[in-house]
Amino acid sequence: MTAKERSGAVNPQTWPFTPDELPNPAYLVGGAVRDSLLNRVSPRLDLDFVLPSGTVAAAKALAYRHQAGFVLLDAEREIARVVFETATVDLARQCGDSLTSDLQRRDFTVNAIAWDPHGDEIIDPLNGYRDLQAGYIRMVSPANLQEDPLRLLRAYRQAAQLGFTIEPQTRAALQQLAPALAQVAAERVRTEIGYLLRHPEGTPWLQAAWQDGLLRPWLPKLQQSHFEHLAAVDQQSHQLTAHWPELKSLLAESLCDQRTVLMGTKLAALLLAETVDVDALEYCLSELRYSRAETRFVLQLLQLLPRFLHLIEAFPLSRCQQYRLFQAAGDTLPALCVLAAAVGISAEALDPWLRRFLDADDPVAHASSLVTGTELIQALEIMPGPQIGQLLAALKLAHAEGQIYNQAEALELARLLVRSDYSSR
Repeated sequence: MTAKERSGAVNPQTWPFTPDELPNPAYLVGGAVRDSLLNRVSPRLDLDFVLPSGTVAAAKALAYRHQAGFVLLDAEREIARVVFETATVDLARQCGDSLTSDLQRRDFTVNAIAWDPHGDEIIDPLNGYRDLQAGYIRMVSPANLQEDPLRLLRAYRQAAQLGFTIEPQTRAALQQLAPALAQVAAERVRTEIGYLLRHPEGTPWLQAAWQDGLLRPWLPKLQQSHFEHLAAVDQQSHQLTAHWPELKSLLAESLCDQRTVLMGTKLAALLLAETVDVDALEYCLSELRYSRAETRFVLQLLQLLPRFLHLIEAFPLSRCQQYRLFQAAGDTLPALCVLAAAVGISAEALDPWLRRFLDADDPVAHASSLVTGTELIQALEIMPGPQIGQLLAALKLAHAEGQIYNQAEALELARLLVRSDYSSR
């Protein structure tokens, strides 16, 4: 392999330390080697080293020398982490009595390549480089996959990330071992599904995982139509953000941790059905340990979609009808439009909704009452209580409908409403 082929993480000039600061022997392994050989560049280095022994002491010494962070990840297995500003470095004791035995316990051959920074040598006993060149995800052995069944789902994620194909015998083994995925902790399964939802090429591989039976223990009601909706969200989100560039940042906003509004929309598309069974969906999402915020977001989208589609069919609508929908949708309106586009609503039909939403001063989409509750209490000389909230809601609607335009008109309408209320008693 040429020096050019051994760039990236296998080039110590990119490290925040030198190879001489590592014990000898020490081997760089896993994704860092794989990605370097593929010339895949990451803004932050993620370096994994295996050592025959002394990993914790070596990590402490490296952290002390550079005043970097130190974390003991697993005392029993002697795994420690050093956190630099530009890199995360994990040091682990090798499994077995040699580097080769360690590599033979890994998931896929492309992840079973090591590099010796002291001797500048690639160690590839399982021909992982050959599979890198061929674009194959090939298992090391079925037993390795069964040892940690999450590796089954990782095959599809890594195929999406690398643009690779799963080697036929490996895919047959994945199908055979699929029931074992039910043994894996829900949080780990959700994370892998999240990777596939987030990745631009993830949808076809998520569908492949479903076809091969891997998602059945966790999402038993999935059908082909769900993946058609998911693919349509991929396509429509690109088209809508091209037409309305402001949507891109709104869809990229965080819902929870690394999960975005667009990911939540794609999850809603994956669960979309003709009838919304709130209890069943809530149970499904809780089983996969989705957060309350994500669950609320998905359920709100799925419950609002039929109403939104009905209003689009009935367009043109009164300002009051539009206002009610905007009030119900809130910040989910962009996601609701993407989901509507995925089930066949045209960009032209969505245009009036998005134009209003993207106009921060539009009183229909972004209701404002023109006065505060305190101002109402002082100006009308009334007591605090539920009546204040009712008045504010009425003033927001009146502003949206174009009945009032400033504070003076809002206060005058409030006086009329209070008098009307008293006279009707």
